[in-house]
Amino acid sequence: MRTSAQRLRVSALPILQCAIAAGAAWWVATVVIGHPTPFFAPIAAVVSLGLSLGARLRRSVELVAGVTIGIGVGDLIVSVIGSGTWQITLVVILAMSAAVLLNSGPIFSMQAGNSAVLVATLLPPGGTAGIDRMVDALTGGLVGIAVVALIPTHPVGRARKYAANVLGTASEVMQLVADGLVANDDKPIEKALQKARATQASIDTLRTHLAGGREISRISPLYWNTRGRLERLTAAADPLDNALRNIRVLARRSLTLVRDDEILNPRLVDQVEKLAHALETLRQMALADPGQQPDQAEAARVLRSVASGLKPELVENAGLSATVVFAQIRSLTVDLLQVAGLKRISAIATLPPTVEKPAYRPEL
Repeated sequence: MRTSAQRLRVSALPILQCAIAAGAAWWVATVVIGHPTPFFAPIAAVVSLGLSLGARLRRSVELVAGVTIGIGVGDLIVSVIGSGTWQITLVVILAMSAAVLLNSGPIFSMQAGNSAVLVATLLPPGGTAGIDRMVDALTGGLVGIAVVALIPTHPVGRARKYAANVLGTASEVMQLVADGLVANDDKPIEKALQKARATQASIDTLRTHLAGGREISRISPLYWNTRGRLERLTAAADPLDNALRNIRVLARRSLTLVRDDEILNPRLVDQVEKLAHALETLRQMALADPGQQPDQAEAARVLRSVASGLKPELVENAGLSATVVFAQIRSLTVDLLQVAGLKRISAIATLPPTVEKPAYRPEL
């Protein structure tokens, strides 16, 4: 029940947007345009919005274009060959094939097929019903976009919450790995690995909300001022994804290290724990409003203090697994510094060198 209630809370505003868009589209199509039963206008509004906050503008364009292609192909073919079983089959093949050739969007091809079926079964060839349907689709799509512009979700809010959730999970994973390494116990690390493997869905959801946020920030004047924050969050998405991948590798190798009873420098375990605390700082940074602490500069400062301790001496005479863990911690630190706003080269330069002539001069 708690999970269901949470889903409803998350979807409440998109549901409200769809409901308002459906009613408004029907009103515009009947009162303003004068269509007697414009059933497809509210349908188009709901389909173009949906519950997903990403790519709504594209869905609207695909829907209108798909209807146009389907009706155009259907009307042309049916007027020549008539209606029937094999005619419907042929019309759907041609309409959907034309849509796929023009665009890869699933809504585009589905609406082309649906509209072709409608022409082949219900709408008389050469009449105005097909044109009316196209107008209704355009009306529904435009009304949907207008509703998003006038009653928008916050373009940054959901994205930063998902980013914070991912960072919080990453912090928990790193702390569990540190606990397992300290106790030489594989149970906490197994749990950490399970948590790390479950984060990809959250990363994908974060990308969806970032795409939806960028769309809202473009079409809604209320949120034009959020574009800078969205750009920073978008720039952090790939490094965050890479960080989670590195954490998974680190957890797997740590599990091997413990099971092989490999000797590990305690200072290396300290670095794992420090990264867990740094990830918590990044989580708080993601949730902080502009002007609040910790900001990117504070998060970068914390991570630099971790980076400064990642010296090759931590793995002198160490085994393979300890060396891999050390390398993963360094890679992870670079990823997290990019989440905190540094360029990749600058992030790499914070690490103590491991070779005599590193590709990027370290910051000493």
